[in-house]
Formats: sequence, C-alpha cells, structure tokens
Amino acid sequence: MLVYAVIGVLAAALCFCAVKIVLMKRSAREIRSQFAQKLNDDTNTQIDITSADKDIRALADDINKQLSVLRTEYLKNSRGNLELKNAITSISHDLRTPLTAICGYLDMIKKTDDKELIQKYLGIIRERAELMKQLTEELFRYSVILSDDTPKKTEDVCVNRMLEESIAAFFPALSQRGITPTIDITKKRVVRNVDPAELERVFSNILSNAVKYCENDLDITMTEDGRITFSNTTGGLSPVQVQQLFDRFYTVEAARNSTGLGLSIARTLVERMGGQIGAQYTDGRLVITVDL
Repeated sequence: MLVYAVIGVLAAALCFCAVKIVLMKRSAREIRSQFAQKLNDDTNTQIDITSADKDIRALADDINKQLSVLRTEYLKNSRGNLELKNAITSISHDLRTPLTAICGYLDMIKKTDDKELIQKYLGIIRERAELMKQLTEELFRYSVILSDDTPKKTEDVCVNRMLEESIAAFFPALSQRGITPTIDITKKRVVRNVDPAELERVFSNILSNAVKYCENDLDITMTEDGRITFSNTTGGLSPVQVQQLFDRFYTVEAARNSTGLGLSIARTLVERMGGQIGAQYTDGRLVITVDL
C-alpha cells in the first residue's frame, strides 16, 4: 500500500509539474508575441499574461518597466529630431536674412559713386553683420552650456542683491522702451549656494526677453522663500505658445532678431541649480516664475 501511495504522490507531482510547464510555456509565448508587438506598434499598452505565477508575472512587470523606459527615450529622441529640424530651419532663416541684405547692399555699393549713399549702405551692412554676430554668439553660448558637464564652483550668493544688480544693468534698455519697472524685493537676505555667473545669466536672459516683448510695463517681485516673478503685459499669447516659451529655438515673433534660446538657457541653468522655472498667461499678462 505504501508503494501505491508513493506512486500516487509522484504521479500527482508529475501532473502538477507538467501543467506548470505547459502554463509557463504559454506565458512565455504570450510574452514573446506581445513583446514583438509592443516594439513595432506605437502604443502605451502593457504586456498582459494569463499566468498567475508570481515569478512569471514579475518578469512581465520588469519587461513592461523597460518598455516604458524605451518608449520614453524613443519619444524624447523623436522630439529631439523634430527640434533639430526646426532649429536648422530657424537658424538658416535667421542667418540668411541679414546675409542676403549684406550681399544686396554690397552690390548697390558697386553701382554708385555717391559717397553719402555708400556710407549709408555701409552702416546698414554693419548693423546686419552685428546681428549675425549676436545670433552666432548666442548659439555658441548655448552649445557650451549644454555640453559643459564639469562640476560647478558654487558659493553662497545673495539672490536679492544679484537680482537688483541685474535690473540696474537693464534699466537703460527698459527706459528706451518707455518702461519703468515696478520692483518689490524682500529686504530679508535670501542666500542660495549656486554658481553666481549662471544665476546672473538667468536674470539677464529673462530681462532681455522682457525688453523685447513686454508692451509698456514690468513688475518684478521676490519673496522671502526665494520665489521671483517677472510679470508684464503682452498681447495675444495662446496656452500652447506659453508652454513652448522655454523650448529651444522657439520665438513668438520671428522678426524680433532672436534665436529663441534665451529662456531655454534660463530653464537649463535653473534646473541645474535644483530650482524650477515656469510661465503662465492670464488676462493678457505673462508671468514667469523662478523658484530657487
């Protein structure tokens, strides 16, 4: 009787193992077929299996996580390729426009002996050349910032004072636009351990953007917790445009002689400092917020 019992137990174990193997093979086939499908199809759905085995399900979960990472990288690369194409178009346009003007005025100089006209044309050529220099320098600085992965030399910086100095530096440009900024900066010292040159660049780029695009006013505030806001009236921005303000090479108006890199550089630097930067558009006012 004992022998029959042992045989029965062994037979049951063999049946259990056989069923287990069949189910595992079915799950493997499910994973294999769905994995190929997920790679080929642009879908956010995950691999789903019928097996209740915890190890098989853990394997499927791990594959789903890796698929999610792969999908994210794919979307990032696709977006990067699209940005690169748009960038090439934008840069080509920005450089071609003044270059075409320079060539045109050089041809006009060849056709005249009028010294006054020649001096006028040379002045215009100089302006266009300065514009090209500005654009190329901005592109160079942006590429340097992106490629620079060396550890930064940070120090304790009084953000209040640096913001005040940046505003003072832009005061003549604001005055030329007829803009007298309203300033409300906390008197409490706000100190952050950052690269002072990078923080100054952030403020400079935001203020430069304000000089180009604000209409007739600019409000600058800073609170004790390190939140800085730049608010100004500007016309006709859509929610989509506001979300794109920090994208590389994006400009609201292509005719403003801008590479569209200023705010993108500011975002890169703020995030490198561990802060956040964002924009909102409400009731005709654009508000750029920096949290340090």
